[in-house]
Amino acid sequence: MKLISWNVNGLRAVLRKNFLTYLAEEKPDILCLQETKCTPDQVEQLWPATYTTYWNTAEKKGYSGTALFTKTRPLKVTLGIEHADHDREGRVLTAEFPDFHLVNVYVPNSQRELTRLAYRQQWDRDFLAYLKQLERTKPVIWCGDLNVAHTELDLANPKANMKNHGFTPEERAGFSANLAAGFLDTFREFESGGGHYTWWSQMNNARSRNIGWRLDYFLISAALRPRLQKAFIRPEILGSDHCPVGIKLK
Repeated sequence: MKLISWNVNGLRAVLRKNFLTYLAEEKPDILCLQETKCTPDQVEQLWPATYTTYWNTAEKKGYSGTALFTKTRPLKVTLGIEHADHDREGRVLTAEFPDFHLVNVYVPNSQRELTRLAYRQQWDRDFLAYLKQLERTKPVIWCGDLNVAHTELDLANPKANMKNHGFTPEERAGFSANLAAGFLDTFREFESGGGHYTWWSQMNNARSRNIGWRLDYFLISAALRPRLQKAFIRPEILGSDHCPVGIKLK
């Protein structure tokens, strides 16, 4: 089973580029999208018939949003985390399958002046509690744009970004709490080195120079580790400032 996650930074925009070609070539069993910035009625007619789609859109038009494409219909789909403070921006979409929960998430950005850092810290705590609640019934796979580079290996210029959003001690501690709670960063199960990024600034030719950040992840419950065959990043796939990431499970 191949699962893919991609922050498309506007689904309508990436549709005008390479999205459908990529979908046809990658052939994921499940595709999780973040930052869709649209409603399903604006784009739904374009999807291959092999996929059933589910959407969680933000109350604010053209903002945030998540979507799920799946070849196998889930047992249940849930929007949000049942928390009023967090469920207006379309950031979480959960699908229950026979042997795992899949959570697609677009984690809030702390903003350039860290104006949303306190909210982000509360989000991290509440979201982890939601994941652990799900895990009581079956293992959890969760993926998306987590808006944090966890360690100095996960961005090209760590020293210059120590106090910048996406690499503050508070955000990194929030990610570490996920690992302490038993979830595994799937990419780090296979790759211990640096230079592997999923987001690049659109300024200063950052992508061609590979001056990037690893902000997009797949994490899994430890119980799923025996099924994990591969975790990968697709930096060659253009169309967004993020690239797809994925895993393969037995």
